[in-house]
Amino acid sequence: MTGKVALVTGAGRGLGLAYAIALARAGADVVVNDLDEELAQSAAKAVSEAAGPAAGGRAVAQAAAVGGSEAADLLVERAVSEFGRLDILVTNAGILRDRVLWKMSDDDFDDVISTHLRGTFTCARAAARRMREQGEGGRLVLVGSPAGQRGNFGQTNYAAAKAGIAAMARTWSMELAKADITVNAVVPVAATAMTETIPAFAPYVEALRQGTPLPDALRKGEGFGTAEDCAALVAFLASDAARGVTGQCIGIGGDKLSLWSHPQEVNTAYADGGWRPETIAAAWRHSLAGATQTVGIPAPQPVEA
Repeated sequence: MTGKVALVTGAGRGLGLAYAIALARAGADVVVNDLDEELAQSAAKAVSEAAGPAAGGRAVAQAAAVGGSEAADLLVERAVSEFGRLDILVTNAGILRDRVLWKMSDDDFDDVISTHLRGTFTCARAAARRMREQGEGGRLVLVGSPAGQRGNFGQTNYAAAKAGIAAMARTWSMELAKADITVNAVVPVAATAMTETIPAFAPYVEALRQGTPLPDALRKGEGFGTAEDCAALVAFLASDAARGVTGQCIGIGGDKLSLWSHPQEVNTAYADGGWRPETIAAAWRHSLAGATQTVGIPAPQPVEA
């Protein structure tokens, strides 16, 4: 990716930092964004050091609270002013405000939607405008979640935002195809501060922090690994090797790489002249009930020592 310029939002730590390092190691110059100025500066230094002089990738920090158009424009302008162009956008910025439905406040909902969903929209729009002006194509890598594919208890706001991001990836892949801009959503599963809030994963995240490697059954069976495990997918999607890959939701975690299906009909029934409540009830029992879908992120099974 020598000569390419990337912008990674929410790159102060965790997955975002791993993405930025992977892009810099591949030769890209990177704008490292985080809400916290000190964290952004520290992360940019870490990215430059991790890439090393051989890769050639440079990194600069730009603090901003992702969500509104002003922040999105600022980030794109920083990439252009610092490095002259923008070729790759990774929309990783996000927050959690977990509550069950009846306890979730308006602010809990709005804050998460603003950062994840609106922030993805505004940053992608600003990046797409710049990439189209350059006329040389580009890469939008949006960050989704299994919660957006399957739902997750206590995460109305987060699951809704991530489901919307998957839908935007599919939509934008069509709208930006003529400009040679690919758009994909990655669905990472990794030991991070966010997954530590999920009780089933918390012990493994803590064990990893203490230096205990994740067991093979978890890395393969659950597809759960480190942030660094997920970074390879972002680097691939940002590269020329992925030029023909667009409109996809691709999962990665631990030793597992997966392709998520688009939502589709799994069973159908027909009634001449249309449906009535009682005929729907009968059809449901006889034709559709056997194909109902599961919900939620499957919890990891206990791993024997």
